Amino acid sequence: MIVRTPTKFFLVSGSSDGFSLLNAFDGALLASGVGDTNLVRMSSILPPGCTEIKPRPTALPQGALVPVAYASITSDVPGEVISAAVAIGIPEDASLAGLIMEYSARADEAAVRSQVIKMAEKGMEVRKRPIREIMSISSTFRVESVGAAFAGVVLWD
Repeated sequence: MIVRTPTKFFLVSGSSDGFSLLNAFDGALLASGVGDTNLVRMSSILPPGCTEIKPRPTALPQGALVPVAYASITSDVPGEVISAAVAIGIPEDASLAGLIMEYSARADEAAVRSQVIKMAEKGMEVRKRPIREIMSISSTFRVESVGAAFAGVVLWD
């Protein structure tokens, strides 16, 4: 099998309630626009030179194997606030890889987003890569009976 390195990426997020934890997660995927694909969870490296495109979930073929770094959380505790977020550290030098961090918690969206951005900054610092930009997306949900929050970085060619 030949695997090509992705050249494009986009950020997605969504939240949902559901009949079960898995149904809520599925609903969050649908809300984010990637619910009819087969997500292949990957570790957290953005390939060098990868460029952002507008979210194009409709361009993803149904059933496609789609590489994604994501954070998700589910809960069946009514009233609980759950949040998921991802952040990308994009280096000044486009010939170097960027870094994607994922985080989710039983906390408000601002706290989760702040934490994941700090994680991306620290990860780039460890790599000694000056940051050109930090990008982030998040999702939050107040659970009614069963809920899910999802945020991801989709890599595509």
